[in-house]
Amino acid sequence: MSTLKLTKTRMLEGMWQGIISGSGDDKPDIAVTHDNVNVPDFKLAKSDTADHWSLTIPVPATAIADGIHVILVTDSEAGQKIGDIVIIGDDVTNIDQRAELELLRAELEMLKRAFRRHCIETT
Repeated sequence: MSTLKLTKTRMLEGMWQGIISGSGDDKPDIAVTHDNVNVPDFKLAKSDTADHWSLTIPVPATAIADGIHVILVTDSEAGQKIGDIVIIGDDVTNIDQRAELELLRAELEMLKRAFRRHCIETT
């Protein structure tokens, strides 16, 4: 199991930045992919803080489009995902978020009814 941990620090001007910890002084062997294609030119540099490596990923132009796009950061050695970057384009945002909110509201109402029924039955 991978012991690497990825923490986002910021995203600015098309560059996603984060910190990888858990590898000590050994440079972590990571892969960055979007749509199963390697993202070129990501940078991994030793940070001033112990056990921290600075990761900078240029967001590919193909990830900036309508819909939901995911950039995966994986531990190549362990073959496990250590983090992801989700980019949501405008076209899917309005429709999917409203639908998801309606679904959550319906589930909440269902849970409220079940809880009230449970309270009545146990008194």
